[in-house]
Amino acid sequence: MLFFLASFFPLLFLLFKSLPFRPLPSWASEVTLLSNLFWQEFLYSLVKSLRNCSLAGARILSISSRMTSKRRCAPGVEIEESSVEMSVLDLPELALECILGKLSPAGLCNMAAVCSSLRDRCRSDYLWERHMKEKWGRVIGGVAHRDWQLYTASRKVSSGGGVGSTKQKKWIGALSCVWPLSWIKSRIESSSKPSNPLPDDSIMSWYLSLENGKFWFPAQVYNREHGHVGFMLSCYDAEISYDCHTDTFHARYPPHGRRAIVIEEGLQWERIRAPPVDTPAHDLHISDCLNDLHPGDHIEIQWRRNKEFPYGWWYGVVGHLETCDGNEHFCRCRNNDTIILEFDQYTPGSRWRQASINRKDHREEGNETDGFYGGIRKLRSKNEIAKWKQMWPTEVLE
Repeated sequence: MLFFLASFFPLLFLLFKSLPFRPLPSWASEVTLLSNLFWQEFLYSLVKSLRNCSLAGARILSISSRMTSKRRCAPGVEIEESSVEMSVLDLPELALECILGKLSPAGLCNMAAVCSSLRDRCRSDYLWERHMKEKWGRVIGGVAHRDWQLYTASRKVSSGGGVGSTKQKKWIGALSCVWPLSWIKSRIESSSKPSNPLPDDSIMSWYLSLENGKFWFPAQVYNREHGHVGFMLSCYDAEISYDCHTDTFHARYPPHGRRAIVIEEGLQWERIRAPPVDTPAHDLHISDCLNDLHPGDHIEIQWRRNKEFPYGWWYGVVGHLETCDGNEHFCRCRNNDTIILEFDQYTPGSRWRQASINRKDHREEGNETDGFYGGIRKLRSKNEIAKWKQMWPTEVLE
């Protein structure tokens, strides 16, 4: 190597002196850049090789000294020393999975930074499914999952190289057949790519995006706008973002008519739920429970102020007709085409206290004064009913 360097530099100097001085062509700057890259990489590789040699020598000396010390020690000491050097990767597969399964999300992230083998294990969807369900299962629904898939797809498209990077790759690729440009190409491409990036479509990536608040997901909010009296015992669609510092949420409500977007901060977990149906906020939900509604059933019904507003889900109870005394043995309300809906959070005599719909041909009923009633959901879960009663206002509404 030294002989090559000693003979190469004088030859280069003589050629430079013998050539006449002429203006450099336009491509000379690029060749100069490649020359600088070559010598920089060459010196870097030389220093790295010397360092590896020194490290290898030191390791050989360490191993030989360790073997010598083991010969001088008792057998019990040797067994104890080998047990101290045991790695977590030496554990059986089932034991390692049990240990990783007990770690918190923060613990999995820290363990993933130890080595490549643990990184792949700690990023597996199998480990993150449980954490995803435990923390986000009650506020994340199918609509949010579809939005996440669209979000990751858009990130993949936006992360593609631009026109300048494409031209650079073509220029380097055309010259890569000439040594040493082949390893220059590989060096540039490897430096432009992040090392071991987290897959966008993994559950771990979804969890972390929810945790740091980067992903706004669709959900529904009970008693929106800090429990405004006009929204008591209702649930409206919104875009939700998590704030890990306060363990609360931010909500962006869609505009109501000409009204601007409303943002509410500091929402607690108990005021958020996953949308029970996939019907968008401005679309009518097709009711499939009308023939199954009886007095005393708990329901949610779509309601909006006018045609420009989105629907919200309002809690109510199926009541008896005026001609029925409420006696369960003589009640015929379940056989009548008219269904009475009662909203007991309002005072008797209020125009919001009661509404009637047609059992056979119900689509959207109402007017600009009383609003429009849309689709109906029958509440069959005791947890859903208990949740609405938990949101009951402290005072009767006018």
